[in-house]
Amino acid sequence: MPQTAQADLELVQSLVAGVKADLARVDKVITTSAPEWPLDRIAKIDLAILRVAVYELINAKVNASVAINEAVELAKEFGSENSSKFVNGVLGSVAASTTPNEEH
Repeated sequence: MPQTAQADLELVQSLVAGVKADLARVDKVITTSAPEWPLDRIAKIDLAILRVAVYELINAKVNASVAINEAVELAKEFGSENSSKFVNGVLGSVAASTTPNEEH
């Protein structure tokens, strides 16, 4: 496997493991930041994108603007017509109210 492919695989595995391990806290942050949207009403792809980005934001894995921009681009590519706006709004709220490693 080429070195960049291996690095990509390791990043994906790390993010999946991190989100799974911290899922309760990640979901609580999403619920707090989008109270009018219960988790079961958020489109599955939007929820997956939000979970990864929120995990990155609350654990300071990447710069907030980078995490938000990447999530918005994923939402544009894979979500519905309004996904990118929804993801951007939720993550903007998370970034404004959350400090890295903050306990929720």
